[in-house]
Amino acid sequence: MSGVWVFKNGVVRLVENAAASEANGGAVRKRKALVHTPSGQVVRSYAQLESELRALGWERYYEDPTLYQFHKRGSLDLISLPADFNKFSSVHMYDIVIKNRDSFRVVDV
Repeated sequence: MSGVWVFKNGVVRLVENAAASEANGGAVRKRKALVHTPSGQVVRSYAQLESELRALGWERYYEDPTLYQFHKRGSLDLISLPADFNKFSSVHMYDIVIKNRDSFRVVDV
């Protein structure tokens, strides 16, 4: 049961997948991807991301098993990511980009 809940003329209804973009006024949600700028590669796993962040001086914290957390010495910055890569969203991507401006960017897929 996936789709979009639409409120129209006082009635709420669930619009399933394909029809969801029509119910949204034609708007289609674009998926985002995190790109490592120097290599041009799309980040597809936490192992790959951790490798790139370590090269930039980030250290991983292992205290909370429900999160991937990274800290950079000499700064107050902390990157916190959900342990499940499937829950890695554009909010997390932009957090990484802001803290590593020249090394990552977010693109539409």
